[in-house]
Amino acid sequence: MEPIIAIALVLIGYSLGSAKIINQGNEALVERLGQYHRKLRPGLNFIVPLVDQVVMEDTTREQILDIKPQNVITKDNIYLEIDGVVYWRIKDMEKSFYQIDDLAQGLNQITATSLREIIAQNTLEETNVSRVDMDQELLDRLNQTTADWGVEIQRVDIQSITPPESVRLSMEDQRAAEIKSRAAILEAEGERQAAIKKAEGTSTSMQILSEALRSAPENKEILRYLVAQDYINASYRLGESPNSKVIFVDPGSGQNDIIEQISAETIAEDTARRPKNGNGNGSES
Repeated sequence: MEPIIAIALVLIGYSLGSAKIINQGNEALVERLGQYHRKLRPGLNFIVPLVDQVVMEDTTREQILDIKPQNVITKDNIYLEIDGVVYWRIKDMEKSFYQIDDLAQGLNQITATSLREIIAQNTLEETNVSRVDMDQELLDRLNQTTADWGVEIQRVDIQSITPPESVRLSMEDQRAAEIKSRAAILEAEGERQAAIKKAEGTSTSMQILSEALRSAPENKEILRYLVAQDYINASYRLGESPNSKVIFVDPGSGQNDIIEQISAETIAEDTARRPKNGNGNGSES
């Protein structure tokens, strides 16, 4: 009876020692007598106790590697601090175990090195405007190396690019100057368009008046009346200033008549301002 119990205990122990349950999303590697033997899939698996040994069990799900801030130098010798995130997953468990000793450290180092090389090929301005292109270039470079490690890089995101304080202030001043320059250009363009529209309106008005005068010569009196109205309006505007002198002239008069009228008005005003000699203001000889 005792031998039967002993055999039963051995069988139970063997079964417990040989059964290996692998969770969904994981894989495991088995070595037999120190050499790679096979790969265990999710579910219930059996190995030979004392002969087989599970040397690695890891996930095949996507993982996240946070790249710590890196000090890099751009093509135009500007120091930047850049950090990012790498999304990766194991495609070949055997390679990830046998081809590299420390997979996480290897991914971290190769990412930081590739990031420095890419930034060194771009100026500060190119770095700021081509972040998507740099992400793609970094992704391609990493996959060329990590394919030998059984790892696939899914996505790379450069999270922040931080220039020195002095450079940041200079960039803000430059952006402010560009905004003011664009505003000045838009204002000048608006004034130019307004001037063009005004000139076009004046030209159209002159064409209409010219056509009206050619078709009906008696309309010249109407034209004189309109010109006189313009003279009166201009005189009112000049009269608003206390130092202004308003002279009303007949728009129908010739150039010499207008000059004579202005001269007469000026002489009359000077005569009125000249002091008069009288009994109280001087003595007679």
